[in-house]
Amino acid sequence: MRADVLVVGGGLGGVAAALAAARAGRSVILTEEFDWLGGQLTSQAVPPDEHSWIEQFGATASYRALRNGIRDYYRRHYPLTERSRAWTDLNPGAGWVSRICHEPRVAVAVLEGMLAPYRGSGRLTVLQPYRPVAVATDGDRVVGVTVAHRDRDDRIDLTAPYVLDATETGELLPLSGTEYVTGFESQAQTGEPSAPAEAQPMNMQAVSVCFAIDHVDGDHTIDRPAGYDFWRDYKPDFWGDRLLSWRSPHPRTLEIVERSFTPNPDDDPLTVNADQRLNPGDGNLWTFRRIAARRNFTTGAYASDITLVNWPMIDYFEGPVIDVPNAAWHLAKARELSLSVLYWLQTEAPRPDGGTGFPGLRLRGDVTGSRDGLAQAPYIRESRRIRAEYTVVEQDLSLAVRGEHGAVSYPDSVGVGMYRIDLHPSTGGDNYIDVGSCPFEIPLGALIPQRVENLLPAGKNIGTTHITNGSYRLHPVEWNIGEVAGLLADFCLARGESPRAVRSTPRLLADFQDRISADGVELRWPTIAGY
Repeated sequence: MRADVLVVGGGLGGVAAALAAARAGRSVILTEEFDWLGGQLTSQAVPPDEHSWIEQFGATASYRALRNGIRDYYRRHYPLTERSRAWTDLNPGAGWVSRICHEPRVAVAVLEGMLAPYRGSGRLTVLQPYRPVAVATDGDRVVGVTVAHRDRDDRIDLTAPYVLDATETGELLPLSGTEYVTGFESQAQTGEPSAPAEAQPMNMQAVSVCFAIDHVDGDHTIDRPAGYDFWRDYKPDFWGDRLLSWRSPHPRTLEIVERSFTPNPDDDPLTVNADQRLNPGDGNLWTFRRIAARRNFTTGAYASDITLVNWPMIDYFEGPVIDVPNAAWHLAKARELSLSVLYWLQTEAPRPDGGTGFPGLRLRGDVTGSRDGLAQAPYIRESRRIRAEYTVVEQDLSLAVRGEHGAVSYPDSVGVGMYRIDLHPSTGGDNYIDVGSCPFEIPLGALIPQRVENLLPAGKNIGTTHITNGSYRLHPVEWNIGEVAGLLADFCLARGESPRAVRSTPRLLADFQDRISADGVELRWPTIAGY
């Protein structure tokens, strides 16, 4: 099969890239290995991690359309109370982590709706569930990608003038021989204050296998996981307690803190102010990432809230899942850890009344769309990253370094984002690394490989470091990256120029920035002044 643009990976960046290229009139092939498009928002079941100003600015127009579409879907199809239906910034789950916590399946429906016109016209072909297994190259160009069906013996050879790697782990980089890095760079390489003295390529952030639960009458205890005894007794050196406990390090201070857990608190959803600038929201783990607040819906519609478990105790940092021969084993152990956390919650977790266990907790695999009840895909925080024309480093955006000057402003900005430099415990034994960040820009140079001409990153595989990946890996930034990659492919096809030439030629760069601005991509953070 052939198209103008091939997007491999159907996460948020991949969907945004496919939409952008199809909207521009290009024929597009989009592949995805899991049953749902949307990546971290859907198959990985992670509610949006967003900055404090997301309702006003700091995202592309199409990402805003996705968020509005999610709210509209609830208003059209769900039995909301009149009060919640009138809530302008409706937060269906009233979770504290995000202003728009919601069930993953709703995002799937909205994303499919956004893609539907292009699928119907034949401009967009979506191949699911397919994953890349081989890449053909000719010098510095990718000339073909072979994808294999997940469940049967079926392979398809795909070609396109531009190939976008939107996979969660940068799968096309090793297959194509594109230069890339993994793990922790050294301070000598990057000059970053938080970097180690020596590079640690196998030191990567934890992966997590999320799951959804509610709390209803009855005993819903799952079978005891095979590795439960190990996980119940497991105590990381820096954790301050067993991993399976209510105690863990505070990400920003590393102080050992104890969190609460109260299923179905009778709270008012409209009083939840999900602003991580004011409150990280993880004090009560039930409401932290709640994705359905029963009081948002008419009486009896939901027997319980539904909450999404993406908590410190499910972080799996026993080994990396990239560039190791036993990646599948580690991913299986990560799923075992998550099931062990659930079993601990149901049987041994301390309750406020002095008892133990919450047998009424029920695994909601129907919410995550999986056979085993867990998320379809692991939440991958850190990908392989291209060796780029420009690599974003900590001192570009660190609040401690930049202060009142704000983040570095790039002449080749192609978007904006904001999130603290938020690194979870890692496979090298590191605790949290959490550094204040300034609102930042996305440089085009971070999307251009140093050598390869027609392969573009479209997700977490851009030119960041282990440290700055912690800010650039979140939902709205990934979408922005993917959208710009799709628009860049179209621009280069139309002009007969290379991505490298677009960045290095002032006239072309200005034209491209004008083009993406017209499509609703914000290039700079606003400066607000009186008049």
